Amino acid sequence: MPYKFSFDLSRIPKTFFRELASITSEKSLHRKLGGRARYLAEKFRIQEITGLEVSDALMLVEDLVDIYVRNLSETQKFHKTKKRALLLPHCARKYMDHHCQANFNPEIPSYSCGHCSEDCLVRRATKLANENGIDVFVLAGSSCVPQILKKNGYEGIIGVACSHELKIGGDFMQYLGLTGQAIPLTKNGCANTRFSLETLKKIMTNS
Repeated sequence: MPYKFSFDLSRIPKTFFRELASITSEKSLHRKLGGRARYLAEKFRIQEITGLEVSDALMLVEDLVDIYVRNLSETQKFHKTKKRALLLPHCARKYMDHHCQANFNPEIPSYSCGHCSEDCLVRRATKLANENGIDVFVLAGSSCVPQILKKNGYEGIIGVACSHELKIGGDFMQYLGLTGQAIPLTKNGCANTRFSLETLKKIMTNS
């Protein structure tokens, strides 16, 4: 289930994510996960900048660390895969009404981008995926993910979602014997959610 609180990390310095990536490469990180998460939350004033309660800010950072650790452990395996899919949240679309020209397929169910807005995050991510031979599914929810994975025979999955949902999805993919990379949202909510296109490009191109 998604978080019960809203967050926006757009005001967090980029050095936070660089340091987050750096500490996840340390050995035996799992033994000091809580301490590292608290250190990052306090150093970068996550609670103050986001306005979250202390417990919520700490939970968010702990989940981010967990995701970065899992990504690192799966990187080599993921880049050996051939058939890949990108799962995007529909709430990252620029428009959530009739202005959006995405096509909905009720059989999956998922949207496919209609490329109507140049500055739409979903459009830009879809274009990037198409250039790299990756199928794209824009999801209204996570319940259709098992159907997509089992039906299409994908080897590698790139998932974009809230950190908590990514953790659950990672466990499910591990159960299915699949590998993947996760991109957590930097802003959650029911509309205008955000994630890093730069991170997506690096994962796709192994750069």
